[in-house]
Parts: sequence; C-alpha cells; structure tokens
Amino acid sequence: MPQPPASQPVPPPVVRPEPVPVESAQPNYTPPVPVQPVSAPAVSFSGRGEIIEMDRMRKMIAQRMVDSKRISPHVTSFVEADVTNIVYWRNRVKNDFKNREGDVITFTPIFIEAVTKAIKDYPMINVSVDGDKIFVKRDINIGMAVALPTGNLIVPVIKNADQLNMVGLTKKVNDLARRARENKLSPDDVTEGTFTVSNVGSFGNVMGTPIILQPQVGIMAFGAIQKKPAVIETTFGDTIGIRHMMFLSHSYDHRVVDGALGGMFVRRVADYLENFDVNRKVF
Repeated sequence: MPQPPASQPVPPPVVRPEPVPVESAQPNYTPPVPVQPVSAPAVSFSGRGEIIEMDRMRKMIAQRMVDSKRISPHVTSFVEADVTNIVYWRNRVKNDFKNREGDVITFTPIFIEAVTKAIKDYPMINVSVDGDKIFVKRDINIGMAVALPTGNLIVPVIKNADQLNMVGLTKKVNDLARRARENKLSPDDVTEGTFTVSNVGSFGNVMGTPIILQPQVGIMAFGAIQKKPAVIETTFGDTIGIRHMMFLSHSYDHRVVDGALGGMFVRRVADYLENFDVNRKVF
C-alpha cells in the first residue's frame, strides 16, 4: 500500500528590514537649505543720516550701467596727447566766433571731430553686437555725456557728426547741452548713437574709465588739459618746453574689440588732435 509523501519542511518567512532613512544613517546629517537668490544686503546704519529715494532717471541709469558691465567685458586703453596747438587756436578764434555766431566754441566739438575722423579710419569701432553677429554702422552718430543739474546724466546724440564742419558741430554741441540741462530734449535726441564721448576734464579729472553705453562697443573720455614740461623735437635737437597735455581713455567691448584695435583707435584720435592746424580757418 503506497505511503503518503513525506512532508516537506516549510522555509521560514523572509523578513525584509525596513529602509533606514538617510537622516538617521548619518548622525551629523543636516537637511539641505534651499538656495535663495542673491540680493544686495539691506542698508542699515546708526547715528544721523538720511535716506534718499532714487528718482526714475537714476534707477534707469543704475540698471543700464549694471547691464553694460554684465554684457560687455570692459578694457580701457590710455594715451597722453599734446593739444597745445588746439589751445592756442581756440584762444585765437573764440572771440571772433562768439561775435559772429553768438555761440561759445569749446573743446568738445574739436574732440568730436577727431573721433569721427578716427572712426572712418577704423570702422570696426562703429559697430554693435547681437549674439554672434556684428553690425557695422554706416552713420557716425556721436553721443556726448551731459551732466544735469539734478546730478543725473544724459547722452544726447549728434546725428551724422562726420558731415558737420566746426561751426555746425559747435552749434549742435551747445544746443544739445543747453536743452539737456533745461529738460527739453526730444526722444529722437537721445537715440541711435553709435559711439560716445565724455569730457571728464570739465570736472577737473585727468582721466576716467567710462562705462560703455549699450549696444555700442566703445566710449572715450577726455581728461583735463594741463600744462606740463615736455620734450620737444626740433631741427636743432631736443629741448624742454611747456606744453598743454591731456589724457584720452578709450573703454571698449573686448568681445569684438581687441587691444590692438582699441589702442590704435585712441592713438589715432590723439594724432588728429596733436596735428591740429593752428592756422586753420574756422569759417
């Protein structure tokens, strides 16, 4: 008679350990803190003081300056120029100019004329950048920084500055500066600039490193004109003389303007100023 099969041993149940939380597995564990956006620290002070709310123009200037430093890697090249001929020439013609034109001739239109000539020699300074594309501008529209009575800054633009003679440049410079200080500029007066100049010498500064006005790729500052002893080359040898000297500083966008181009451009502007014809007719 068949026997029933022997009973098979029943395996013990599998006991799976509960998962151990990471926190408990690491005795010194600290839960990560969510990263917060970095912002400027709150201003705090003790003692007497005053809080001034930025006006609309100052907020706009601040934002544009921050954006420009973020967008353009700034590099600045410096050159010292002998502008003695320009000083002598202006001193000689300024009274006749005032009597005939009713305007004061300053150094600014002379500087702008030299810049426009140099741009024609180096057109890759007169460009803007959009991504990986470079746009070379045909028009030479020179912006000039004007300090306002409020302490703010505005940059009216001389359109097609290369097409104006010295009388035309002088009148345009004076007109834009006057209307800027009287808050009478139109929207068209502050648009389409392709290169900017800043006469920091009018504040007694010998040089500056201005910030590029986007989407331009360059800005030039003209420092104070100072009398200095300098070596003068003559047909009879070198001699020491008193000359009127000025520093020029050119800040440029290193994405598209390398040191060679940026340096040669400011040197060319200085050459035009140094070779200014002291016998030139203004009219």
